[in-house]
Amino acid sequence: MEDILLSPPVAFIAFLAIGCGIYRLGGAIAAPGKPHPGKRATYACGEDIPAQRVTPSYQDFFYLALLFAILHLAALVVATAPRDGASAWLATIYLASIGVSVYALMGMQRPTD
Repeated sequence: MEDILLSPPVAFIAFLAIGCGIYRLGGAIAAPGKPHPGKRATYACGEDIPAQRVTPSYQDFFYLALLFAILHLAALVVATAPRDGASAWLATIYLASIGVSVYALMGMQRPTD
């Protein structure tokens, strides 16, 4: 019986049910909100902002994603490298080259819109 309860599908369904129960309980005991016209209006330091369509720029996201990909790959390579003398020198050289890559990535000029 313990093996069935600890299997991933059963555990997922159990935690999903617990999460839904907590969500419903929180909704039941929360104070009811009152509709207000300014509730969903945009706000920026007390200034009224005219509604406009905003297109998000993912340029900064891609810089950050590339940075994390490089650093995570470096951590994976160094963590799985053997612990003998030659591998330690190779890991040090690899980390130095990763440092140069990160420095170059952070020094890149982002285009202005």
